[in-house]
Amino acid sequence: MRCQPSPARATRLPLSSFAVVAAAIAIASLAGCTAFLDGPNAPVARRAAALLPADALILGEQHDAAEHHAIERETVEALASQGKLAALLLEMAEEGNNTARLDTAATDAQVQAALGWNDKAWPWKSYGPVVMAAVRAGVPVIGANLPRARMKNAMTDVSLDVQLNGEAYTAQQDAVREGHCKLLPEPQIVPMTRIQVGRDRAMAQAIVKARQPGKTVLLISGAGHATKVLGVPQHLPTDVSVKAVRLQAGESPDEDEDNKGAYDAVWRTPAMPPKDYCADIVKRTS
Repeated sequence: MRCQPSPARATRLPLSSFAVVAAAIAIASLAGCTAFLDGPNAPVARRAAALLPADALILGEQHDAAEHHAIERETVEALASQGKLAALLLEMAEEGNNTARLDTAATDAQVQAALGWNDKAWPWKSYGPVVMAAVRAGVPVIGANLPRARMKNAMTDVSLDVQLNGEAYTAQQDAVREGHCKLLPEPQIVPMTRIQVGRDRAMAQAIVKARQPGKTVLLISGAGHATKVLGVPQHLPTDVSVKAVRLQAGESPDEDEDNKGAYDAVWRTPAMPPKDYCADIVKRTS
């Protein structure tokens, strides 16, 4: 890509504007044309670099968006190639599972076994490339989610009710309702909200354990866990710097409201074909 203004447009600029444009071009040249490459078409490595340094970078995905998995792999490769990736953390694997004892030549099957991978819940064909990119780079892959065996206890743990302030906790309850298509009986809202908070806390604790000076921990999770107003960042100590990115397929009618203050950046990808997720949930539960 060549970083220069269109000649046709330049001829219409007043003389004073030429000085501004010339200065901008000079600065862009010195910075590798960064000024012209920070938008949605910028390379993933450049977009990630614009958010760093940070102790943690969270990519909040739409789980079934193939473009998002590609971005995640590119982010791993970019950070690992610079020696800046401390660890890859996953919502998709439970706490206590990791690849620390595997070498860089480990097979997919060995990696899945080490992570206790549930292919039915998280298709390996979607997540395998990003996981294996970290393994091949010698970067530990760590399960960060609350183990299913502890979720029952979380449902009755009243201490989880005060981990968010009142307004945020109410918003988290609303998110649980919406996330279950308003099909949950009301008595289940509080227990399910506790699980959500417990999962966010577990992922935050995993970040704290994995961080290294001068490097970045990368967490891949759903967008709801990545939000800075309700999710994982709310449970991090104040001395842990974190940047949250929402990976968004297409545009949302409530996009401005949804993203306001919740993310440090929104990386858009092409819209996906319409899908009625609630119909799928009704079908599974009927």
